[in-house]
Amino acid sequence: MGVVVSLDKAREPKPGLKPLLDLVDKDMKRLNDLILSKAESHVDMIPKLARHLISSGGKRLRPVLTIACAQMCGYDSGDKHIPLAAAVEFMHTATLLHDDVVDESDMRRGKTTARILWGNEASVLVGDYLLGQAFKMQVEVGIMDALSILANAAAIIAEGEVMQLAAANNMETTEDEYLAIIHSKTAALFAAAAELGAVVAGKTERERAALRSYGNNLGLAFQLVDDALDYSGSKELLGKNVGDDFREGKITLPIVLSYRRGNRDERRFWKRTLQDGDVRDGDLEKAAELMKKHDALEDTIKRARHYGDIARDAMALFPDGKHKAALIETINFCVARKH
Repeated sequence: MGVVVSLDKAREPKPGLKPLLDLVDKDMKRLNDLILSKAESHVDMIPKLARHLISSGGKRLRPVLTIACAQMCGYDSGDKHIPLAAAVEFMHTATLLHDDVVDESDMRRGKTTARILWGNEASVLVGDYLLGQAFKMQVEVGIMDALSILANAAAIIAEGEVMQLAAANNMETTEDEYLAIIHSKTAALFAAAAELGAVVAGKTERERAALRSYGNNLGLAFQLVDDALDYSGSKELLGKNVGDDFREGKITLPIVLSYRRGNRDERRFWKRTLQDGDVRDGDLEKAAELMKKHDALEDTIKRARHYGDIARDAMALFPDGKHKAALIETINFCVARKH
């Protein structure tokens, strides 16, 4: 399916991740080797299923943040940032495996999901295995604050998943309630990933808090753009079907805004499709039309920019340099991206 609604007017000149990726390139090679080695098991299905998702071309943005923030904070006394970054990626991968089961998704990053290839049970259990490996690596690193940060993030993420499940098909979900969901489901791991860079470098609570704020607000911006792209992107770029959120009955911010701003007939449409699950041919296109009518996608992007600005302000504590500049450029990328 092609583009449903253009967001070109809501976009800035195209930024990218290249400045950040260039800075972490050497450590990322070590990270990738560690990830692949820790995904191994004498149980044959585990590495097959894990590698299917791990090798599927994700941005690896969360572990990149851990490595880049550690470098910015001057960490040069060892390699503990590598297993911490790997633990972050394993936690993220585990949530993707679990999400695809809950959402009954068929595609992930342009590939058939693990649950389709190996079944729901295997996907859940391999996700649990990766979580176990993540915590083993944290214990081996031996930094109690790092273990506490990631354990807390794991609990918050699980809460966010349950909150999202409870909000599914609920047209009375408010914007504040939805923001609470994505704060838990997405932003918590971004915040943890960034803060770990300061922790491994032995920085103060002030610096830890700054990077935690940066990661949290970057994560909120990232998810809000995801929400908009589900109705405005393309299958080829997204690596998944456009409109998956709509078909799965997910209440995201564009839906919340469109429903609140709609008239009685429009609200009946949203209740039929999302609350009652009665989706018919042409409904996705109508949903996109209503979002355009009520500026729901544009305003979702505006909110993403707002959180991006907060993330940018959080970086003011750190001295200017190539790492700081690249981390700020990453904010621009997350807000302006098309996939």
